[in-house]
Amino acid sequence: MPASRRSVLAAAGAALASFDAAATGANETIQELIKLSEASNATLMRGDIEKYQTLISFTDDFTLMAPFGGKPTRRADITDETMKAMGRFFKNGALTQEVIAAYGSSDMVVLALIERAHVEVGGLPPQPWALRVTLVYRREGTGWRLAHRHADPLVTGISLEQAAALAKTI
Repeated sequence: MPASRRSVLAAAGAALASFDAAATGANETIQELIKLSEASNATLMRGDIEKYQTLISFTDDFTLMAPFGGKPTRRADITDETMKAMGRFFKNGALTQEVIAAYGSSDMVVLALIERAHVEVGGLPPQPWALRVTLVYRREGTGWRLAHRHADPLVTGISLEQAAALAKTI
C-alpha cells in the first residue's frame, strides 16, 4: 500500500523532531566541552597540574602538536614526570578563550579556539600569550577524552617570507 501524504509528512515531522533532539544534545555536549577546555587550560596556566589532570583525560592515542613545533608528542611519551614538569613550566596565569568554531557528532567534538593567557612560561616574566588551538575530543564509554591538541602562536599572522623561513627543513 503506498504511503499517504499524511503518513509521509508525519514521518518527516518525527524525523525532524528526533534530529532536533539529537542536535540539542550535541550542542549541550559541545558547550560542556568548551567550558571544560577553558577551565582545564586556565588551571594549567596557574601551574596546577594535579587539578588539570582531574579535569582532562587523554585518549590512549592522544597527540600533542605543541606551539613550539617539533616532533608531535604521543600519549606514550607523557609520563608522570612529564606532567609534573608541565605544571612547573606554567605559573600564575589567567586564561580566556574565544571560540572560533565548534563541530560535533555523537562520538567526536572539534573545537577551534584562540586561547589568550597572561602567564609566566618557562621562567620568562609574565606576558601575554595568544595561541590558535584545535582540540579534538572523542567519546569513550560514557565520557569524553582529549584525543588531539594542536596550538601555534600565529594569532597575529606572519609574512610569507617568515612562514617560508619556518617551513624550511634541514
